[in-house]
Amino acid sequence: MSPEEQEAAQAANDVEALAQAQAELAALKAKSADLADQFLRAKAEAENARRRAEEEIAKARKFGIESFAESLLPVCDSLEAGLAIKDAKPEQIREGAEATLRQLTAALERNKVLAIAPAAGAKFDPHQHQAISMVPADQEANTVVSVLQKGYLIAERVLRPALVTVAAPK
Repeated sequence: MSPEEQEAAQAANDVEALAQAQAELAALKAKSADLADQFLRAKAEAENARRRAEEEIAKARKFGIESFAESLLPVCDSLEAGLAIKDAKPEQIREGAEATLRQLTAALERNKVLAIAPAAGAKFDPHQHQAISMVPADQEANTVVSVLQKGYLIAERVLRPALVTVAAPK
């Protein structure tokens, strides 16, 4: 092969390699643009999900007590109805108060607010009871003698401990 033919063949190879490199570059640019588009879409979707979650949390905080308030409305209605009766007899007032207390207790229980009222002789539990005093008693030490004020749990978490007197050691 003559030098001119070699030079022409080399030029043809260079042109072919350049065309191939340009094709690869175009393919890589297209792939890069596609990946950049996918990344931006995924980023936008993640941002939308975060924003939606924040909105749901804000709504839950704002309206979380709505169900509880709705369950207390009948109690309020009963109290107002009882107060509207001007000539009520003591027996009627007591009967109405007991019925209203039952309504209130039911409303609290529906909303997972449960009373802590340990029976006499129950073991003192510092997680649910608050000892007001220790008194001598004919029962085992560190047991509840009497309940001065009920405590309450809300979904198994102590809202207010029960105030109790406890048997002193002998």
